[in-house]
Amino acid sequence: MHVIVVGCGRVGSGLALQLSDAGHHVSIVDKQPGAFRRLPHGWSGQKVLGFGFDRAHLEEAGATRADALAAVTSGDNSNILTARIARETYEIPNVVARIYDPRRAEIFQRLGIPTVPSVTWTIDQVFSRILPGRAPFDWTDSSGRLHVVERTLPASWAGKRINDAIAAQLPARVKLAAICRAGEPILDVSSAIGQEGDMLHLLVPSDADDAFRRAFSFDSMRTTNPGNAGGVTR
Repeated sequence: MHVIVVGCGRVGSGLALQLSDAGHHVSIVDKQPGAFRRLPHGWSGQKVLGFGFDRAHLEEAGATRADALAAVTSGDNSNILTARIARETYEIPNVVARIYDPRRAEIFQRLGIPTVPSVTWTIDQVFSRILPGRAPFDWTDSSGRLHVVERTLPASWAGKRINDAIAAQLPARVKLAAICRAGEPILDVSSAIGQEGDMLHLLVPSDADDAFRRAFSFDSMRTTNPGNAGGVTR
């Protein structure tokens, strides 16, 4: 897979290395030449000197063929602009943005862009958001038989009753526990209709692991944005 990381700070460089080690092709973008010193000599990925919200720089980084993008610079405005261009212009299916000001989280959520506040940010969290289905479970009980998992709502589930979508694609043992929408938790999920940007919290028994990973695999979640009239055809 081709992944673009915008921002070569501590998180961005660490994420780029982890993605490369996992076998993905990575392009990393930063406006400061010195930032690339965080990457080891001979790193196999692509380095692009520039801005994540500049389309020429994004295209140099491979935006027209990218499978995922993480905007992890130190600026909320830069991250949201980069994420919007990635989603709306290049239709990159999996986009995640780092956010410092939690009051802006609702803006990202309404745009359907998963976010993690800086205070709780980890490389593992962004990894799980840009490569859904490829990351480990978020929590496992002491028996090892029950997992709690957070995943972004698949685009094909938007506008549908979430429990119906789950029933159609997953074993009955998988249960929807809660939804996080625009930064607010929803606990009454029995008849909830999916909205773009929803974060689903699911209970997954270990014997349903394979079916869950298939339903939330990267390829199954790749869709184009039907409302994007001027985007790139993927």
